Amino acid sequence: MKFLDQAKIYVKSGDGGDGVVAFRREKYIEFGGPDGGNGGRGGDIVFEAVDNLNTLIDFRYTQHFRARKGGNGAGSDRTGAAAQTVVIKVPIGTQIFDEDRETMLGDLDVAGKRLLLCRGGDGGRGNAHFKTSTNRAPRRADKGWPGEERWVWLRLKLIADVGLVGLPNAGKSTFLSTVSAARPKIADYPFTTLHPQLGVVRLSVTEEFVIADIPGLIEGAHEGSGLGDRFLGHVERCAVLLHLIDGTAEDVVESWRTIRHELSEYGGGLADKPEIIVLNKIDALLPEEIEERRKALEQACGQDVMCMSSVAHMNVDTVLRRLQDYVTRDRAEKAEMEKGETPAT
Repeated sequence: MKFLDQAKIYVKSGDGGDGVVAFRREKYIEFGGPDGGNGGRGGDIVFEAVDNLNTLIDFRYTQHFRARKGGNGAGSDRTGAAAQTVVIKVPIGTQIFDEDRETMLGDLDVAGKRLLLCRGGDGGRGNAHFKTSTNRAPRRADKGWPGEERWVWLRLKLIADVGLVGLPNAGKSTFLSTVSAARPKIADYPFTTLHPQLGVVRLSVTEEFVIADIPGLIEGAHEGSGLGDRFLGHVERCAVLLHLIDGTAEDVVESWRTIRHELSEYGGGLADKPEIIVLNKIDALLPEEIEERRKALEQACGQDVMCMSSVAHMNVDTVLRRLQDYVTRDRAEKAEMEKGETPAT
């Protein structure tokens, strides 16, 4: 299935049904009167997050969604039928933006969460609604109210606990394939990863987390160089960033600074997220080279740097345990916040 994380669609709720002008004409009934019914309500447009979707590819082929009009009223005070709601199912993590692509209308980050985007128009009043003691035979009926319509942008941000960042060929895809059942494309040239990949890591029966691997960044990615920084949105929700640095690179410090600069330029709070820095591919280095580059990185970033080799499976379990600790702490903090926001009964 092709991965698509942005789509523009048109939505329109249903118009309300029309009210009618009608009068009672029944045999043996001495006094008639107005009995025109009201129109039915138009259908709503509702978005719902479901957990069996992981891409917006369906919206490439279906871009227009319209709800039906409400039924017209009828005599004998019969109200028109209300139109059915159109439910548009999207993946968990989908954000809905206005046409300007800046105004967020909703964030469907939980399975089952719904957003009423366009409300159906109300039905028009029939002439029975306008009868009074001085106007016993009104011949007025209203048209149904029009529904709402708009163009919106859908943007998918994957729900993951850990975000993998780094320069192209830093070993991100290899790491993901080593620790999970994901099978991303792996090759010895840059930009083998063209779209985000997800992998589930299970350390024990009760401990697991999701890793998101995004295409590699290069200098100037925030200006559109390479594949740009559009995929960084998929790691905005992560609890921690795993920054892999190619240990065989000529200047590992410059590699780290390049990614940090791109994260800062992108914004979205990525530069402030906890970051675990790992010197990767140490199986291709001598012990003294590993120590020299690790110390240079620690001096530049001001924190501990871990060393690892995904291919040789060296220190991989140690890195995963560190990641699990961050994820567990983040989940506990979120649970406390939700508990504190719950009103007392």
